[in-house]
Amino acid sequence: MGDNVKVIQWFPGHMAKARREITESLKKVDVIFELRDARIPISSKNPMIDEIINNKPRVILFNKANIADKAITKAWMDYYKKQNIVCLDIDSIDGYNISKIINSALYALKDEFLKREKKGIKSKTIKAMILGIPNVGKSTLINKLAKRKAVGVGDKPGVTKNQTWIKVTEDLFLLDTPGILWPKFEDQMVGVKLAMCGSIKDEILNLDDLTLKAIEYLMKYYPANLMKRYNIEKLEDTPIKIMDQICAKRGFLVKGGNYDYSRCVVMFLNDLRNVRIGSMSYERPEEY
Repeated sequence: MGDNVKVIQWFPGHMAKARREITESLKKVDVIFELRDARIPISSKNPMIDEIINNKPRVILFNKANIADKAITKAWMDYYKKQNIVCLDIDSIDGYNISKIINSALYALKDEFLKREKKGIKSKTIKAMILGIPNVGKSTLINKLAKRKAVGVGDKPGVTKNQTWIKVTEDLFLLDTPGILWPKFEDQMVGVKLAMCGSIKDEILNLDDLTLKAIEYLMKYYPANLMKRYNIEKLEDTPIKIMDQICAKRGFLVKGGNYDYSRCVVMFLNDLRNVRIGSMSYERPEEY
């Protein structure tokens, strides 16, 4: 098993096209809903988004909040509110805080509505664009807001391929967009964290190295979760020794009595992404 996660690069042609389309469509909308994964608010942010949206009003929506560490999510909310950025923690699957999204948009647009009033325009119609990286939950959120299956949903990154206007209420219209990722990860840990959350296709990953990095993070921040899930009595000093313990406990062996690391990797990543190890966050404000 290697020591380093290989360079992760993924920028399909439809994503480059999406950036051009988003830039062209900005003049059609009032506000941006920027969807991020609550567990990795920095790694699930597209570095191009600030540049693309410029000074357009936005609301950052921390999705999947119910499978993130609630204390860490609160710390992130405080972090962004200090920068006068409107943000809201939500969960597009169970509907947590979905009803507060429109009010958040109204707050972000309060200056715009004042301008409308001065011009004698009474309309409170909001045209919003949803932006976010693949697999962060955009389609699920739109369907939850619209209370119908307005767009297709998939568990693989890159399902949304075209722009679509969706009427949510009489006063809210959403422009769905394809997800965007960037062509190169300057910090390889960004790729690791995205992969831990299932936002990158497994086919391009070194899953052995990813598992070691993930275990290392859990050893530092969530040792109790790790020990409880795999019935580990003593926390070892290296990730590979933790894998040895897991293999021993689960009976993952190959011919000759050696540990079956491949089986362990598949099980561990499945457990991690299906929240069987617990609700956790993989980034903290103090790191930035």
